[in-house]
Amino acid sequence: MARKLYVGNLPYETAEQDLQELFASVGTVETVNVIRDMATGRARGFAFVEMATDEDAQKAVSTLNDYQYGGRNLTVNEARPKPQGSGGGNGRSRSDRRW
Repeated sequence: MARKLYVGNLPYETAEQDLQELFASVGTVETVNVIRDMATGRARGFAFVEMATDEDAQKAVSTLNDYQYGGRNLTVNEARPKPQGSGGGNGRSRSDRRW
């Protein structure tokens, strides 16, 4: 199992420190990244957490998947690699836009 985990169905008010504390209860946390809307800065309801070891990651999945947090059942599983060429947008580069 990879050490990077996807955490979904988060309450929008969840902060990095909240997840750091929650995941530290099952293992050593390396990084926490709550994904935010670029325009508003509001959390988008999911995050990525990187654990120190594969064992810590597996323990986090088995313990925290479907865990009740902030009135929601979390989804915790192994993060999938980002698809090649996925940068978002509409497939055109910035120079292709016509203003």
